[in-house]
Amino acid sequence: MSRSKKWRLEWSFFLGENGRRRYNKICKGCVHPCKQSFRAVLIACPHYQSARSKKCGDRG
Repeated sequence: MSRSKKWRLEWSFFLGENGRRRYNKICKGCVHPCKQSFRAVLIACPHYQSARSKKCGDRG
């Protein structure tokens, strides 16, 4: 099944080398629909809170 040009343009940020969609390693197992690309360096997810941020929450 071939993908349209419009589909490729919309998903180009999410497509890996093999042409399949890839998500950020933190978003990979998440059940929420706010998935981010594996190319994204900074994550801004309202559903994710790391253990480090819990320990150092008062440092700003």
